[in-house]
Amino acid sequence: MSIKTLFFTLLFMLTLSAEERIVALSPSINEIVFALGAGDKVVGNTTFCDFPKEAINIPKVGGYFEPSLEKIVAINPTLVIMQENNYKLGEKLEQLGIKTKIVRIETLSNIKDSILEMGKTLERENKAKKIIENIESELKKLKNITKDKNILIVMGHNTSLASRIFVAGQNLYFDDIIKESGNKNALQSQRKGQPILNMENIIACNPDIVILLSHSMREMGLSRDDLINPWLELQINAGKTNSVYIIDKTYSGIPSDRLVYFLQDFREILSDYKSKSGN
Repeated sequence: MSIKTLFFTLLFMLTLSAEERIVALSPSINEIVFALGAGDKVVGNTTFCDFPKEAINIPKVGGYFEPSLEKIVAINPTLVIMQENNYKLGEKLEQLGIKTKIVRIETLSNIKDSILEMGKTLERENKAKKIIENIESELKKLKNITKDKNILIVMGHNTSLASRIFVAGQNLYFDDIIKESGNKNALQSQRKGQPILNMENIIACNPDIVILLSHSMREMGLSRDDLINPWLELQINAGKTNSVYIIDKTYSGIPSDRLVYFLQDFREILSDYKSKSGN
């Protein structure tokens, strides 16, 4: 290949890359695209895509569950990246000649696979591999801090534990993280995703450690005591040993490159539990 031909080939490839117009249909996807260094290609995302700060002012095409086909088409994207819940929308977009990509981000395994797939699609495979290396490095640091403890991860801002307590069930990356640390999910059932429990269910689980993911705590005018005290009153091991923790960062429920920060928080919790329980 001559130098002239090579020059025009590279110029053509750079032009194609510059023209890439991406719509990200979830906060996780949006964050991963930015982490891969392709944030300048994002021309549309969803309502709660607010990280990094550059994502806030990007045109919104609707919410996570109901993005607008019309708004997406109006942006004239070359690629729409979505999760499985949007597959019907994806079929409509494909019929209109708009390329789509569906990724899965429920378990640790498919989170890492999806980061790598997106890296390949966006020609940023090396950055994707680095993100995965960082996640795996933090996972290794969780091992042998404490073992065989029953850990319950709770989503939401419950000031009453009478009913509707959303927790991490099986087939979810929180469950994988607990296992990787050498411990057990306090909820052992066939229920996947985020099962809803009541007070009796919680007592039956008898967790040694409770972790509350409450990222909107301050916006809701709640204090740490408001959320922790109801758990301390329960007849469960975590209440008896004061082993109820809060992670109030927005990244706590978003499986993206920022998963490393959640893993660091999780490690600090395990270390604190070990220091006061001795095991």
